[in-house]
Amino acid sequence: MAPQPTPLSATGSAARAAFTRVWNLKSIAAVFYFCVLFIVGRYVMYFHAMPFEEWFYSLTRWLRGNLISALLLLMSIALVEAYAVARSLRPKRALVLGISVCLLVAAASVPLRLWVGGVPIAPRLAEGINFFTSTFAIWAALGSLGFWLFSSTREDESARATLEGNECRRQSLQGQMVEARLTALQAQIEPHFLFNTLANVKRLYETTPSQGREMLSSLINYLRAALPSMRQSGSTLARELELARSFLTILKMRMRERLSFTIDADPALENARIPPMVLPTLVENAIKHGLSPLPQGGSIDIRTRRAGDELVVEVHDNGAGFSSSAGSGVGLANTRSRLAALYGGRASLQLASASPQGVIASIRLPLELEPEGAA
Repeated sequence: MAPQPTPLSATGSAARAAFTRVWNLKSIAAVFYFCVLFIVGRYVMYFHAMPFEEWFYSLTRWLRGNLISALLLLMSIALVEAYAVARSLRPKRALVLGISVCLLVAAASVPLRLWVGGVPIAPRLAEGINFFTSTFAIWAALGSLGFWLFSSTREDESARATLEGNECRRQSLQGQMVEARLTALQAQIEPHFLFNTLANVKRLYETTPSQGREMLSSLINYLRAALPSMRQSGSTLARELELARSFLTILKMRMRERLSFTIDADPALENARIPPMVLPTLVENAIKHGLSPLPQGGSIDIRTRRAGDELVVEVHDNGAGFSSSAGSGVGLANTRSRLAALYGGRASLQLASASPQGVIASIRLPLELEPEGAA
C-alpha cells in the first residue's frame, strides 16, 4: 500500500506550489522586460545628449540596478506567499506582512544596488537624500502592488477551488439522496406489486390453473430480472427491456384485453448502459396515468434507437393523455433527478403528446456500450 500523505507534507507541497506560482521563468521574464522598457523609456531622451558609449554604459548600469530591486522584490513576494499558505494566514494579515516585507526589501535594495555597481554609498548619501527616497518610493510601490496582485489571484483561486469542491460534494450528496429515495420508493412499491400478483396467481390457480402457472412463470422472470437491478448502480438496455417485458406480461394477465404491448429494440444496442429501473418507471407511469383511467385500456409501445452519440428510449401509450398530475409523479421526479446526478445536462426526460392521443415519454442519455461478456 502506498504511504498516505501527512498533513505536514501536504502543507509543504502547497507552500512550494505557492512559491513557484510567483517565482518562475515566466515571472522572471516579465520582470526583466518591464525593467528594460522602464529604463529605455527614461533614457531615450538622453540618446542625443551624450556620446553613445556613455549613454549605453549608463543605461546598462541602471538596468542592472533595477533588476536587482525587481528580482529581490519578486523573491520576497514568493517567500511571503509560501509562508502565508504554510501558516494559513488570514488575507488581511498576509497583506500587511507582504507590504511590510516589500517596504523593507525596497529600502535594503537601494544601498545594495550601489554596492554591486561599485558606487561608494557614503558620498552618494552626502549628495542628497533625493536619490534614496525616490528609488525607495518607486520600488516600494511596485513591490506592494505586485504582492497585492499575486495575493488577490491566490485568494480568487482558493475561493474558486472551494466552490468547485462544494459543488462536487453537493452533486455527490444529491446523487446519494436520489438513490436513497429510489430505494425507499422501491421498498414501498415492489411489495405492493408482488402481493397483488401473488393474490392473482392464487385466484387463477383456483379457477384456471394453466393461467396461474403462466402468471407465476412471468413473475419468476420479472424477479430474476428485477432483483439484480435493485442492488446495482448500473444496468444494460437488454436487462431493462427484459424487466419491462416481464412486468407488462404480468399486467396483461391481470388487465387481459385492456392491455397490449410491443417492444421494438435495436439488437446492436442491447449492451448500452442505462440506469436501473428507469424504463420500468416510464412503463408504470404510462399504465397508471394513461391506460388505467380508460375503461377500454390501451397499448404500450417501447422503442429504442441510436441518435448520433445518444441512446434514445421511448415509451408510447395511446391512453388518456396529459392530466394535471401525469408529469409530476414521484417516479418521474426521481428519474429526472437521477439522470441529472449521473449525467448532468447530457441526459433528459421529456414528455410529449402523441397523435391522435396518448403520451410519448422519451429518455436521451449518452450512448455507452458495456464490453461483451461483462457481467
